[in-house]
Amino acid sequence: MSQNASKIDAKVIIVGTEVSIIHRLNKENSDKKFIVASQKAVCPNMKKITLGKMLWSLEDMAPEVRVTEEIWIRAKRAVDKMLEIGRVN
Repeated sequence: MSQNASKIDAKVIIVGTEVSIIHRLNKENSDKKFIVASQKAVCPNMKKITLGKMLWSLEDMAPEVRVTEEIWIRAKRAVDKMLEIGRVN
């Protein structure tokens, strides 16, 4: 997100994701203004993620998360749409 923000010509950007990313976006793109789409976009679980936990998860490929085919198809569709919207030409 931060890399794309630096490539966009716009000086004002509305951000529709977890609000804590605004600090990083401002720090890395001081010439732009970022507006949060919703102050309610707070993910308490994201606050629990640490580098150590990420390293453990990637080294052990754990914990394994299993979902039904219906759910992963819908989730993939949502991720694909976000990537398409976020693509900078």
